[in-house]
Amino acid sequence: MSEDVAACAAIVEKGDPHRFRAAMAAPVPAREKLFPLYAFNVEVSRAPWVTSEPGIAEIRLQWWIEALEEIAAGGAVRRHEVVLPLALNLSADQARALIPLIEARQWDIYSDPFASDAALADYLADTSARLVQVASGMLGQGGEAAAQGAGLALGVANWLTAVPTLKAAGRHPLPDDSDAGIRVLAEAGLDHLAQSRRTSIPRSVRPAFLPMAGVARMLRAARARPDRVRKGTLDSPFRARLSLMKTALTGRW
Repeated sequence: MSEDVAACAAIVEKGDPHRFRAAMAAPVPAREKLFPLYAFNVEVSRAPWVTSEPGIAEIRLQWWIEALEEIAAGGAVRRHEVVLPLALNLSADQARALIPLIEARQWDIYSDPFASDAALADYLADTSARLVQVASGMLGQGGEAAAQGAGLALGVANWLTAVPTLKAAGRHPLPDDSDAGIRVLAEAGLDHLAQSRRTSIPRSVRPAFLPMAGVARMLRAARARPDRVRKGTLDSPFRARLSLMKTALTGRW
């Protein structure tokens, strides 16, 4: 890997271990594309959390919006270990498609609750589904139909896993944190997953779906035992690695 892509891989390894392992399970050419994208996602997702000043967090997010606008414009881009390799792999349309992902992260800056399940779904569509859609598109054509549903299911699973951490940070992650509310959210994730599974995807774009490993298991666990969401026991490193091995070997998620 180039020096910049190796730096991106290090960022992902530290900030998003699951996607790091998923990318490492992909063919080398796919890694060269996925690591810059996933490093971008790590940098954007942590921007609201590295400062207690909302104004500074807003500036950090705006910096990334401007970086994507430079990539979309097709001219010179800022010298940055993530921006440069990202510019080499994103099309103009893909760069523009990632801007709402950054804008959605403004929710993370503040402590306002989501007004409804629909508002949370919109947030997950921008922060999770868009990432899978762009990852798939970077690797080839034919995964678009599956990527939306897969990304939403992944977003729900990751969000439910993060509930205790978000609550500890003073956020209100669930519009309805009752057992019934959690079950409704988990069921919605399973519906999105089932929809995405009905669509075949070309082998070339399958590495973009490797992070889906374990999603079905976590969503079923949340539906059956909502208390595990509150306790933070939906997943474990061992189960996550086992699921990824199975997905990498079989292509089934």
